[in-house]
Amino acid sequence: MAPLRIGMLLDQDFPPDSRVENEAVSLIEAGFDVFLFSLAYKKEAGEEVWNGIRVKRYAAGKWIYKSSALAYDFPFFHRKVKPMIVHFIEKNNIQALHVHDMVLARAAFQANEKFGLPLTLDLHENRPVIMQFYPHLKKFPGKYLINLSRWEKAQNELLRKADKVVLVTEEARDEAVRSAGIEPGKVVVVPNTIHPDIFLNYFIDAGIAARFKDTFNIVYVGDTGLRRGTMELIEALPLVLKTIKNAHLIVVGKSTEDVQLRHRASELGVSEFVSFEGWQDVSLFPSYISVASVCVSPIHRNLHHDTTFANKIFQYMAMGKPLVVSDCPPQVRVVEEAQCGLVHEGGNAEDLARQIIAISKDPSQAMRMGENGKDAVLEKYNWPKTSAGLIDYYQGLRNK
Repeated sequence: MAPLRIGMLLDQDFPPDSRVENEAVSLIEAGFDVFLFSLAYKKEAGEEVWNGIRVKRYAAGKWIYKSSALAYDFPFFHRKVKPMIVHFIEKNNIQALHVHDMVLARAAFQANEKFGLPLTLDLHENRPVIMQFYPHLKKFPGKYLINLSRWEKAQNELLRKADKVVLVTEEARDEAVRSAGIEPGKVVVVPNTIHPDIFLNYFIDAGIAARFKDTFNIVYVGDTGLRRGTMELIEALPLVLKTIKNAHLIVVGKSTEDVQLRHRASELGVSEFVSFEGWQDVSLFPSYISVASVCVSPIHRNLHHDTTFANKIFQYMAMGKPLVVSDCPPQVRVVEEAQCGLVHEGGNAEDLARQIIAISKDPSQAMRMGENGKDAVLEKYNWPKTSAGLIDYYQGLRNK
């Protein structure tokens, strides 16, 4: 039997995108041919084989890029992208479509009217919900041009039209069933877990280990936007220092809101106890996590965070570190099931500090939590296990 030719569609440059790459590589390893349509904003248009993925980059200028932010407010973006998708399908003899996120999904459905291919919609996040936190939607002109209710209506329509839906958590599935009225069986849940064979084989930087060898290190990795609870981390630090005299906060990541974090650290007089490391390649994450006494994920409660995973928790667990996480249901479920950490009330700096201090007071329990977390990643929360449902779906499609 000839391999099924799957056409993945992505509205941005590739690489990097770890979820897209993980899914594509897993499908290739399972015997499928994967072609990836990518809008090239910074990269050169053309073709490339990347880790077995046949990448087809289509030139997209600044007007297409800017109009993507208005994709469900004005028709320009989809009108421009639809012919590219038609060309991609025809040239590569695509037999099944897999659309990543909703930005170009309408164009994909419009292009597919000519072909009638099975179409899978893979939503990495609840875009209409997360958009309300985007800085450009809080000021002119985005505040007046972008209508979030229109995006929400479009997302629900796309969920209903898709032949199959891929979501990141069980909570996201439940929300899609509630909001769009789709059947639960239409959804495949594929969490953003890590691939231990890749993540645990990154080189550990001895210089990082040396810099932080004499302190109780509280480590945070990832986007540092305030909705991630980073301000509460700063505000918890003075409280932590009252008990843990050698506490040190290591923040690995960046956002446009970093200036507010630095200013608050200065106001509280704790700047010398915080290392803002800025953006670092994911290959250095294990080096930073390796020096942690405790790892944190204090993301705020909202519909987006309550229906998705912060990838960082699996990275922390893989490195055998105890966690302190906010009470967003998906991460609470993992931490309590694996018995690998403590939970604090989201948005509450005092409670965050209490749980960090609790970890410090019982080193043997902290070690057990770390071991439990690593075991859970190796046994359950890893990409080969969590991607199995996606592979099964496409194998069934191929057999049909």
